[in-house]
Amino acid sequence: MTRTIRLRPWQKTALEKFVASDSTDFLTVATPGAGKTTFALTAARHVLAEDPRRRLVVVAPTAHLKIQWARAAAVFALHLDPAWAATDGRLPADMHGIVTTYQQVASSAAVLAEVSRDAFVIFDEIHHAGDDRAWGESVRVAFEGAGRRLCISGTPFRSDTRAIPFVRYVLDEAQSDFDYGYGEALADRRVVRPVYFPRTNGHMEWTAPDGSLHAASFDDALDQARSSQRLRTALSLEGEWLPTVLRQAVDQLDALRAEQPNAGGLVIATDQDHARGIVALLRDRFGQQATVVLSDEADASARIAAFAAGADPWLVAVRMVSEGVDIPRLRVGVYATTTTTELFFRQAVGRFVRWTPGVRNQKAYLFIPDDPRLRARAFQIADQRRHSLRKREQDRFERDPDALDTGAEEQLSLFAALSAVATDTDHQTHGTWDADDVDDDGALELDDDPSLVLALAPPPPLAGDRRSLDDLGISLGGDAARTRREEKKRLREQNAELVVLLVRRTGQTHAQVNGELNRLSGIGRITEATVAQLRTRLEHAERWARRA
Repeated sequence: MTRTIRLRPWQKTALEKFVASDSTDFLTVATPGAGKTTFALTAARHVLAEDPRRRLVVVAPTAHLKIQWARAAAVFALHLDPAWAATDGRLPADMHGIVTTYQQVASSAAVLAEVSRDAFVIFDEIHHAGDDRAWGESVRVAFEGAGRRLCISGTPFRSDTRAIPFVRYVLDEAQSDFDYGYGEALADRRVVRPVYFPRTNGHMEWTAPDGSLHAASFDDALDQARSSQRLRTALSLEGEWLPTVLRQAVDQLDALRAEQPNAGGLVIATDQDHARGIVALLRDRFGQQATVVLSDEADASARIAAFAAGADPWLVAVRMVSEGVDIPRLRVGVYATTTTTELFFRQAVGRFVRWTPGVRNQKAYLFIPDDPRLRARAFQIADQRRHSLRKREQDRFERDPDALDTGAEEQLSLFAALSAVATDTDHQTHGTWDADDVDDDGALELDDDPSLVLALAPPPPLAGDRRSLDDLGISLGGDAARTRREEKKRLREQNAELVVLLVRRTGQTHAQVNGELNRLSGIGRITEATVAQLRTRLEHAERWARRA
C-alpha cells in the first residue's frame, strides 16, 4: 500500500495552500513537466481520506490521457475507470471513481451530475472547458454539485469572452491560487529541462489564392495572410526547407543518443497527409524509422504508449501529443505545423521539458521556422531560461523578435507552394545545436535530491477489496501499473471464453449461461461487477465446465 509520496518543494507548498483553502474551487497553474498529476492525486488522497464516501472524478482533454490518469491513480492505490460510459449504470463498488473527457461531459452532463454529487473533481487543463460554449455550460451543469474542485493547467490563460466555469476572474484575467512557472522550475533544478530553439530562415516562393506570385524570406515583413502562406510554403513536402531542417534534427538526435541511447524525437505535423509525408522523408532520405500517430486511429493511444516505453528514434504526430502526454525521453523536436498560437506552441514545448533522473546534460532542442510569430514565442521562453540558468559572459543567442499578431489562416484552396529553400540557421554548428554552453546541472550532483517525503493519508476502503493489491494485479511500480479496469477486462475475457465453452457443452443459450453465472456470483449488470465478483464468476464457470 502506498503510504508516503516524494514531493517537490512546489508540490508541497501548493498542497499546503490547497488544504488550508476553505474555497470549493482551487486553480493551480504549473509549467508542463513539473508534476501536476502527482500534486493533484496527493490532494485527492487527502480529500478522500477526510470522507471515504466521496467519489473521485477526473476530467481530461483526450482519451489517451484518461488511460494515463487511471494508471497514475493506481500508483496511489486509487482506482479509476477510464472507460466509463453514461450507460454503464452504477459505479462498481471497488472503484473510487472515473476518468472522463470534456467531450464526454458535453454529452453526459446530467448523468455526471449524479455521479459527481459531493465528489472531488480534478479538471486537467481546465482551459478546455472554454473551447466551446456548450462545453463550458455542460461542465457547470455536470459538476456544480461537487464537494470540491481542483483545476490544474500547464499554461496560463485568460478569458476570450468565454469565462471558464469554476475559475475566478479579475478584469478578464483568470486568477490562480498557486503559480509555478517554467523559470521557477528551472531555477529549482531537477524539475524540468532547458529547451533551446534552433531557428532556420529560408527563401520561399508561392502562388496566393488570388493567383498572385510571391517570394519572401522570414526576415521580410508581411501581413498576417502572407505570413501564413510563407510558413505553409516552408513546411511543404515539395520544397527543400523541411528536409534540410529534418537533417539537422536527425543529426542532433544521433548525437544525443550516443549518450542517452533511448533519446527520442518528435515532429509535429500540420495534418495527416503532411505527417505521412514526413514519415516517408525520414525513411527514404535519412534512413530513419518513425512511428506515426493520427488522432482518428483506434490504436493511437497504444502507439504513443509503446513509443514512450521503447527506444525508437522518431514519432510523427499532428495533435495527439500537443498536451499532457508524458514521454520523458523526448529530446529533439521539429515544429512543422502551421499553428502559431501561443497556447499551442507552449503545449508543444511542454513535450520536451520532462526531467529524467540519472541523465546528465539534459538540454532539449525544438527546431522551428524563423517565422516572427514563432520567434517571439521562443524568445519569451528562452528569456525565462536565461534568467534561470547560469549566464555566460554575453547573451549571444537570441535577438529581439518582431511582434506580429497571429491571425486566422484563410482558405488555401488556390494556394500553391512553389519552392522553399533553407538559408541560414541560427547557432547551428556542424549539424548539432551549440546553444549556450551552460551547465544545466548547476552545482547539484546526480544523487542530490531536493524533494520532500510526505506521509499520505490512507486511501478510502472499497467494498469487496479483501485481496491485496498484488492479488488484484495492481503494480505500484509506475508506468507499468495495471489499472483495475484493465484487470476487469482480462477477467471478462476469460469469463467470455468459458461461456462459449459452456454453451457448446450444455446446449444452453449465451443468455441462459450468462444469467446463471451472474446469479451465482451476485452480479446484476456486468458493468457494475467488482473484481472479486468477476473472480467468483470465473470460479463458478470453471467448476461448471468441469462437470459438463
